Amino acid sequence: MSFSKAQDLVRLARLAATRRSGVSLDEICEEFGVSHRTAQRMTEALETVFANVEAEDGEDRRRRWRIADRMLDRLQLRQETALEALEIASRTARLDGRLRHATALEDMRDGLLARLVPKDALRTEADVEAVLMAMGSVTRPGPRVNLPPLVLDAVIEALRGPFRLRLHYGSHDAPERVIEPHGLLLGHRSYLVARQPARGEKLFNFRMDRIYGAHTTDETFCFEPGFSIEEYAAQSFGVFQNQDQYCEVIWRFSPEVASRASEFCFHPRQNLEWEEDGGLIVRFQASGWLEMAWHLYQWGDKVQVVAPEGLRLLIEGYGRADFEALP
Repeated sequence: MSFSKAQDLVRLARLAATRRSGVSLDEICEEFGVSHRTAQRMTEALETVFANVEAEDGEDRRRRWRIADRMLDRLQLRQETALEALEIASRTARLDGRLRHATALEDMRDGLLARLVPKDALRTEADVEAVLMAMGSVTRPGPRVNLPPLVLDAVIEALRGPFRLRLHYGSHDAPERVIEPHGLLLGHRSYLVARQPARGEKLFNFRMDRIYGAHTTDETFCFEPGFSIEEYAAQSFGVFQNQDQYCEVIWRFSPEVASRASEFCFHPRQNLEWEEDGGLIVRFQASGWLEMAWHLYQWGDKVQVVAPEGLRLLIEGYGRADFEALP
């Protein structure tokens, strides 16, 4: 068995030991990026090497493999990558003002380090710091709106309930509102998606930086039936939504920038169509024309808005040809 396969087998064994319901073939395929047949061979190796492997068929008629003995938790695998990921996530959370999440991630990082012998802990910390010093993305350059940590903590606590929130919106002395939070849209400007019972069943977007004096109540509520924050977010190009602008969006990138444009994910549900002259058509459905205009400006005169008409008129006359670089 090769060294890399041995590493994968140990990792699979740890997953089978730590996941309460075990691991299925589909989960192995996703976790290790392998084919269904390779996943089967991995479970065969698991049963061959370890004597305490149990294979059971669940209610979903999928077979799962688990190891009842948790002694595998004592196997100390190299933790550099895990520590790097936790450190990056904690720094990002702290920059976003999510102090509770930052603290929890830092506690996890410290817990991993505490399990290592001092020599390995020092080496691992040094390796992690070397990588982080070279990753400028951790600092998240560029303008952004700071989120009030106390407000964000109250929102997260309310989402966990779910509980209703009492807050002042727009200014500290604004009349108090009671809202029912459904999710957070995080971006250069972040929004709280919530229902305000006094205004009916419609969902509204509340700018997080304009929320004051938020506190969680002990009043529970039911989410909008079938609500999904992923589905909701997909209705917008950025983070802002305007249902009056929701429609099919069609952009055409000229042949000289089409290759570059094809590397972008403008929208999670976009469709790309190559034209005979090398141009690229991008189609998706979303709202938020102003955020689209901000982005399209960076492409100068190398992009054309085919639809909708309102967006085309919004950017008309602003396509410059003298940009030295594209996005």
